[in-house]
Amino acid sequence: MFFFWYRCDAFFRAKYYFLGALYIQKDSWSFFPLVSHFSLASPNQTFHKVDVVIAMAVYEKDRLDWVSQSIESMLAQTFTDFLYYIVVDGPIDDTCKKYLLDVAQDNSRIVLIFGKHNVGLSECMNFIIELSAEVEPRYLVRMDADDISKKHRIQTQKQFLDAHDDISVVGSALSEIDENGKIIGERKLPLSHDAIVKLLPKRCPLNHPTVMIRYDVFSKGFRYMSGLNITEDYFLWADLAADGCKFSNLESNLLLFRRVDEFYKRRGIKRSFSEFRARFYTMKKLNRFSVTNVLYAFIVLFLRSMPLKVVKLAYRVDRFLWDKLTKH
Repeated sequence: MFFFWYRCDAFFRAKYYFLGALYIQKDSWSFFPLVSHFSLASPNQTFHKVDVVIAMAVYEKDRLDWVSQSIESMLAQTFTDFLYYIVVDGPIDDTCKKYLLDVAQDNSRIVLIFGKHNVGLSECMNFIIELSAEVEPRYLVRMDADDISKKHRIQTQKQFLDAHDDISVVGSALSEIDENGKIIGERKLPLSHDAIVKLLPKRCPLNHPTVMIRYDVFSKGFRYMSGLNITEDYFLWADLAADGCKFSNLESNLLLFRRVDEFYKRRGIKRSFSEFRARFYTMKKLNRFSVTNVLYAFIVLFLRSMPLKVVKLAYRVDRFLWDKLTKH
């Protein structure tokens, strides 16, 4: 039996402990859960050691056509020596389930995992981190089920991390697309570590679905904060920054990010309070309390609590101003 645990510091004082059990059959690198919420679609699937693992979750609200576009974009990567871990986070539509089973059957690089019920992205990512450790990867790539990666994404980010041993997390710029795949915007972020950490108390300075993370980070015990369904990445970046890990963003646009009405709805009051918590959590972790940082947190919370039309307008204005102010 292999037991793993991690401690989650939630908003200054609350502490949550998670204990899971996983039985690992090491012959031919074959794994299957014994006591777990998750189970492998193919318990006897065998794996080889790889440099890169991809981590993605699918849940009931994900559209099949977007899920298939997302998966196909990863399978079409110019870098091919990876394992692609896909967690089905709770019950999903039978059609989508059949597609996932078929694509996993046809592609030995896909590791399909089913969850008994929806537990959120943090738990899914943490399970993949634990499960994939046995193939001794160097890097973990994040991917969302409604986005599209450009075919050279993994190769570009891997080459960057191979050449920069001091960088733990690398993200990239992205293009925003609508329901039909039409480009409707761009999202740029600061490139250097210093600029990223300077921005961290105010806003999340990495596009989560674009990141490649050095696996050493997880070997040191860092995990996504358990119990979070949103802003889980923001809390992780704060923890890593406080530990001295370094970040970078590539100027290259490596992802097509889906921005539709559901995107704005997810940025409602629940996400607003989670981001509010994340900002104060970051200020505490990095000892960056200031009048401007605190005031910014309250202003954003107020704007996010407004009606959907106002939230949309505020987002577009913010993106416009940010793109004008961000210099690469």
